[in-house]
Parts: sequence; structure tokens; C-alpha cells
Amino acid sequence: MKYLFNVILAAAALLCLYACTDETIGVSITDSVSSIIEDSSFVITGQSVLNDRVQMRTSTKMLGVLQADGFGRLAAEAVTMWMPAVNIDTTGIKAEWIDSCRLILRLPISDGYTGDPLAPMRLTVYRLNKLLPNPIYSDFDPIGYYDPSDILASESYSPLSGWIEVGESYVTGAREVDTTRVLSIPVATSLARELFNTYKSHPEKFSSPKAFADVFPGIYIANNYGSGHVINIKSTELDVYYHKHVVLSDTAEVDSARSQTYLASTPEIVSNNIIHFDIDDALKSMVNNGEAIIAAPAGYEVQVRFPIQDIIDHYQANVSKSQSIINSLSFELPVSVPATQYDIQPPTYLLMVKTSKKDTFINGDSLVNNKDSFYAIYDATNKKYTFSGLRDYVINIINNQGGIATEDDINFTITPVDVTNYVYPQSYSYYGYYSSSSIVTKISPMISRPAVVRLLLDKAKVKITYSKQIVD
Repeated sequence: MKYLFNVILAAAALLCLYACTDETIGVSITDSVSSIIEDSSFVITGQSVLNDRVQMRTSTKMLGVLQADGFGRLAAEAVTMWMPAVNIDTTGIKAEWIDSCRLILRLPISDGYTGDPLAPMRLTVYRLNKLLPNPIYSDFDPIGYYDPSDILASESYSPLSGWIEVGESYVTGAREVDTTRVLSIPVATSLARELFNTYKSHPEKFSSPKAFADVFPGIYIANNYGSGHVINIKSTELDVYYHKHVVLSDTAEVDSARSQTYLASTPEIVSNNIIHFDIDDALKSMVNNGEAIIAAPAGYEVQVRFPIQDIIDHYQANVSKSQSIINSLSFELPVSVPATQYDIQPPTYLLMVKTSKKDTFINGDSLVNNKDSFYAIYDATNKKYTFSGLRDYVINIINNQGGIATEDDINFTITPVDVTNYVYPQSYSYYGYYSSSSIVTKISPMISRPAVVRLLLDKAKVKITYSKQIVD
């Protein structure tokens, strides 16, 4: 549908408007009419495709088994290498003075689980016996990477079984109160004593994850009993508890209880979620009927054909030889939320990337560039996603390809992602108020929680807005 608004502008204003045009040059100071045109008469089509082999590229982990009507059965386990502590406290300590060690799993307080939080489940932690492959994908099979008899820990758990911990976080750049629920899993004390002795004899083995992997390749966390929920683990670490002799003076010393984090799972090391997701018959029926379904993690994404050639043809035919400027190009995507047990919600973010560049984007830990990749945030109030930064995409084709779009320019994949933002600290302005800004620092395949949404492509609105000047 087209909306045409004729606006009579003064010649001086036209000079300002067209000094930075994209497709035409030169302005005549004559009587003229400027028109602002919105065109949304375009059709976008697409289909669901299976996406069950994902390179996670995140330290976030999902664990558990969830059976949810309208969604399906999701089973999640994890493997990870470790980032070792560069310095381990050895002064006034003997290995036998190490009392215990624990695997610490931290869950977000607000959305740390999906499912029944009271469902009893049990996890088992195994020691890996060789290096994890790199790259590693969600369909990874841990068989052969661990000895089933080499168990470091086994513990019953639920999302509400831990304690609440309030701390401070600067992950986003700004100081934030970071409230998490902590699950503390007892681990064989012999592991902590082994690591202590190795550090004393070979501290260089703790200088990097690669060097440390020769000592301890990592762990495999399996869910081996129960179903009913999956938890979202935002951080993982191994904490060691010990006592040491502290000299107070020449004649006095005390026995002091201490703790130290020996190991942590960070984005720099190889870690992976092992995902098995069988979608519900209701979702499968939607997919088979041609509905555009997004399901995460490691489920379904949607491939679309974006009508960029139609957009360019309409635009060029309408402006002809008039002076013109493209103001914006946006893609508004309405959705519906399938009814599911546990009220599973849509992904918070969707990435739209050229299909030919998707693997490179994900595997290369890239950020959107608004030419062949874009992202949108879910608007829960209006049940839609809006990709608003597509102007450079169309301008690039017009200026650099003569207005001719290739198949590569038309075929896109829409996939669920997790987005990390860095918020710059607030600054005080001359006018007396504080301001802050943020940038996206990481985009990775969605593993933060289960998610599902139906994209209503037949109701999508692709809208280009441009101005043209008709000179008398």
C-alpha cells in the first residue's frame, strides 16, 4: 500500500535535504515539489528448516530434561574445558589441609529454569580423558571422551535447591546488582589436592587453558535421573576450601579457613551444550503445513526470500529521473505464540542474516553490519519483531550493483540468538543530566532458555520510505 504526502518546501530547505542524497546529485533553485513516499506493497515468503547442529560459542550452559506439551522433549547436557587460576595459594598450606571442593553452578534469579522447579533430578559429573574437538557442535557425542567409572560428583538438584547470592557485576560495563541462585555440588576432594600438587610442581601448566588441558581436559555434566525442567547455567566454577597457617608474629600463628576458585568456565575456552530436541506433534504439524516456526535451542529456524528486487524496482520506477533519497527500509514481523505447557515464550532476539553468510557469521563470532545481517528484539506488548536498520542494505545494491539483486541478496535465514550488550558508564552532560549508551558485543546461537514462536510472514510489512523532488 502506498501513502503519498505532498509537501511544498522552500528552496532553502531543499538545499539542506538534498545536499546528502544517495542516488542523485545536483539541485536547482527553482519552484519544486517534494514528496515523501511510503511503500509497503511487498510480499515475503519463507519456510521452516531444521537447525539441529549448532556451534554454541557461549559459556552459558543448559542442563536437564523437559517434556512440554505443545513444545516437545528437550534434553540438555554440557561439556567444558577450564580456565585455570594463574596463581594458587600455596603459602602455609599442605595438600592434606584441603578440606573439600565444590562445583558451583549459578542460575539467573529471574529466568534460571523452565518447567517444574520441584521435579527431582540428578546430575553426574565425569572427568574428560582427552581434549574436546574445536569447533564443537550441539550434536557432539561424548562417548569415548570420558570413562563412565571416573565420576567426580553425583548430586540431586532442582532449580530452587540452591541459595540466593547477591553480588555486583560489571559484565555490561556498568555496575549492576547481580542476583543469582547458586547450586553447590560436592566434588571429590582428591581432585582439588591433585590440582594443588600439580600447581606446586608445574605452575606453568596453569598459564593458559591449552597448557592446563594436558593436566585436566575438562568435565562432562550429564543428567542421569528424572525429568521436568531445564536450568540455565550462566557461570560454572570449581571452588576449593582449605585451611592454612597464618603467621601473626614471631610467637603467634593461627589456623585460618580460606577458599579459592581454582577453575572457571569462560567464553575463551571450549565448551558446548549437547542438545537433543524432538518437537511436539503440534509443532511438527505446523512445520509440515508450511508454517514458519522458530524453536530453540537447536531446533528450527526460518529461511525467507526478501523482496529486495521488487523494492528497488518500485522505487526506481517511481522516482524515475527525479532527485531522491531513501530515508529508511524496515521489516515488521508479527508473530503468534503457540500454546505450550509451562508457557514457553518467543526468543528475545532474532538474527536475520544472508543464508550464504550464516555459518561464517556464527562460527566467526561476528556482529551485525546492517548490510547482510540484522537483529531485532521481541516486542511482547505488540507481539512482533522489527528489523529497522536495512537502509544500508538497499543502498549498497543500488550504488554498487546497479540496482540488481543477486540470489545471495534475496535469501536470508532468521534464527534465534542471544545478544550481549556493553553499557558505557553514565556521563554527566553540560545540561545537567546523565546519559549512557550501549553497544552489542556478542551474538551467539540461543541457549539461554527454551523458546518457540510462529512467524506470520503473510502479515509481515516490508516498508521503504523515500523522498523525491519534482523540479518544474
